[in-house]
Amino acid sequence: MKSIVEQIKDIKNQGYHLDFSDVFNSAFENYKKIALYAGLILLVFSILFGIIGSIVLAAIFGADKLSNPAFFNIQPIHLSSTQVLYYVLGTVLFSALLSPFSAGFLRMAYCADRDQQFNVSTIFTYYKTKHFLQIFLATAIISLFSASISTFLEIQKLSNLGIIISLIISYFTFLTIPLIIFGNLKALDAIKSSFIIISKQPLVLFGLMTTVVAGLIVGFMAFFIGILFTVPLSYSMTYAIYHAIFKNDKEDPIDSIGQSDLE
Repeated sequence: MKSIVEQIKDIKNQGYHLDFSDVFNSAFENYKKIALYAGLILLVFSILFGIIGSIVLAAIFGADKLSNPAFFNIQPIHLSSTQVLYYVLGTVLFSALLSPFSAGFLRMAYCADRDQQFNVSTIFTYYKTKHFLQIFLATAIISLFSASISTFLEIQKLSNLGIIISLIISYFTFLTIPLIIFGNLKALDAIKSSFIIISKQPLVLFGLMTTVVAGLIVGFMAFFIGILFTVPLSYSMTYAIYHAIFKNDKEDPIDSIGQSDLE
């Protein structure tokens, strides 16, 4: 079996085939296995993070400001240069610290695909492995690039263009984390490889991700809380796409090092 690096080289030179229906069916079957459990975890931790965030903000800015809706409607155009810098860096740091948590849902999808047991601790898997640093760096790089561009354009009163560019960046980098945790790539290599892979099948992949967006919209309409139970579809889809592209039966890096080697 070729390594991930060798397969990426082949993809760069020759492209690859991806069947929409096969990937969609695989993602949906995986989603059915994790939807309820992952949705409940998202619900619990959304409430928990909300409480913690409110306490921290109240301690820093005062509880009276939290009652003002304008406090949460931060617009870079109204901030000073220093405040814009803090705003961008804060966004980047928050995204980078939360990314291993999101990666844990991909691990859950991996376990479900192999009928392996998973639980709440699965979500925190990548805070304890050697992959943490690469996940953190990759997310920080992508977030810094995206946030800097969107913030600059918003200051120039081109916020819609900023949103479009951010969405494009997110689309072309959505395979970065799977390439790190399953392909064992470094941060920069994973980002570059994600761009290469997605550029070879942009329409099929866009169609697959559009089905996820449609599911999220349906979840949002279901009294909003339904979105928490449709978000896991995005992780199942991402995993199914990665698995369809890299038909690699080698043991997962975490399984091979064992729990005793978790860092």
